[in-house]
Amino acid sequence: MPLPSPSPSPSSGTARPGARAAFRQWRGARPFPGGLLLTLGGAWILLTMKASLKVVLHIGMQGLAGYLLPTLMIVLGLLILFNPAQRLFYSIIGVLCSLGTWPTSNLGGFFIGLLLGVVGSCLTFGWLPDQEPRVSRRRRRRAAKAAKTAGPHEAGPDSGAFQQEAGGTA
Repeated sequence: MPLPSPSPSPSSGTARPGARAAFRQWRGARPFPGGLLLTLGGAWILLTMKASLKVVLHIGMQGLAGYLLPTLMIVLGLLILFNPAQRLFYSIIGVLCSLGTWPTSNLGGFFIGLLLGVVGSCLTFGWLPDQEPRVSRRRRRRAAKAAKTAGPHEAGPDSGAFQQEAGGTA
């Protein structure tokens, strides 16, 4: 018997209440910003190659390499997102492809695509999979507020109130 699909809650506009949490968990288990930037860099370079601008520069090889390198950047960015185990290899090839677009693809998509690709590859290379999850700013504020509102009776024997009662200085 198939399980019923979760119905959308009336207060939220999402199809499934856990979709956002599932995406955040998926995104946290991989170098998401790096893969996304590398993919966007390749897409930007391809977009500038096909743009009907009068300022399009035709420097260097405009043949196969002009379209191959940005396409490879897009593929590498998607591979980083969907196969993060090989992220180091993909990021090294991604930075080489990004730098290779300088002479082949309108100065790397007028520098924007080149910079997106290099920064994305560097972020991917530096990503570590087994880091502790960051505590959100909201939880840190709540913990600080709870620690601040804790009175002297909850603070323990090392608090200033205990020393004043014992005759010491605070």
